[in-house]
Amino acid sequence: MSSNIGEDAGLLWTFLEKNGASSPSKIEKETKLSRTDLQRAIGWLAKEDKLSIEINGRVETLSLK
Repeated sequence: MSSNIGEDAGLLWTFLEKNGASSPSKIEKETKLSRTDLQRAIGWLAKEDKLSIEINGRVETLSLK
């Protein structure tokens, strides 16, 4: 587990900035963040109102606001 949630949030933000809207599973695979660390990073960015989360059926997509 990562000890710095802020760094993981920065990694997630950078990934989304470069790659655009992506699924959590794609982000996990490409950033090498664990599921837990990714969830914490998502929470951080969502709390800061910097993240959009869209759910269409069973597909969840994350993007920057």
